[in-house]
Amino acid sequence: MTLANFLIQLLNSVQYGLLLFMLAAGLTLVFGIMGIVNLAHGSFYMLGAYLAWWLASLSGSLAIAMAGGAALSIVFGLALERLLFRHFYDRDHLDQVLLTFGLIYVFEELRSILWGDDVHGVNVPELLGASIPLTDTLSYPVYRLFMSAVCIVLAAGLYLLISKTRLGMKIRAGAFNRQMTEALGVDIERIHATVFALGVALAMLAGMIAAPIASVYPNMGSQVLIMCFVVVVIGGIGSVRGALIASLLVGTVDTFGKVLVPSVAGMLVYMLMAAVLLWKPQGLFRQ
Repeated sequence: MTLANFLIQLLNSVQYGLLLFMLAAGLTLVFGIMGIVNLAHGSFYMLGAYLAWWLASLSGSLAIAMAGGAALSIVFGLALERLLFRHFYDRDHLDQVLLTFGLIYVFEELRSILWGDDVHGVNVPELLGASIPLTDTLSYPVYRLFMSAVCIVLAAGLYLLISKTRLGMKIRAGAFNRQMTEALGVDIERIHATVFALGVALAMLAGMIAAPIASVYPNMGSQVLIMCFVVVVIGGIGSVRGALIASLLVGTVDTFGKVLVPSVAGMLVYMLMAAVLLWKPQGLFRQ
């Protein structure tokens, strides 16, 4: 492998890892703070991608589509938490699994009714359509660098929100001891609604950002859901820092595995998870 090829794969692994973090961060927040096992999280990624394609087709601008889609995703998350998930906080995990598993089929059917079953492509904005030359024959797309930059900004914003703000303090307190937090006068239901809407928005925004390079197709959330759970398990349930580090590890192992040892590439991520669990059964960073 040449230096240029290595650099391209390294950039690909970072970009993939950061995209996984956007998905896994929402999942680990909802699971770690609210105790909800959300199997429908991958469907939010799919809905975000379809929303980006639909809004971009109407407006002619991916930027407008992302801005509008982000606002709609927050409203959608708040409504979903209010109408469904709020009633399952104190239920068994089996009830939560059945609810969210059913939602996968509901969202797939709604997607089919609204947008059909065809595969769609989203055009990369002209401003980001160029490539940076690395050698005479190899180059790297600017849009992939843009994706990484957006994910880094969102990761930094999420860190500041959780660690440095009053809302973040309430979120961490509610995750540590819900009853005591309520006794101190914190509206825990509002905190849960905020956390759930944030998780949904992150997943749908990841789908919007990935749409121009991954295409938009039915059931596209299934594979990313599995990888998200792998990231959450490796990083530690409820740990945003663990999700970031685990996402980068998974992205690196998966990307370089497909290049260096393609015959066993599908196993490498799960071997990584098994190795981490043997070393630290609670994940790298338990909340």
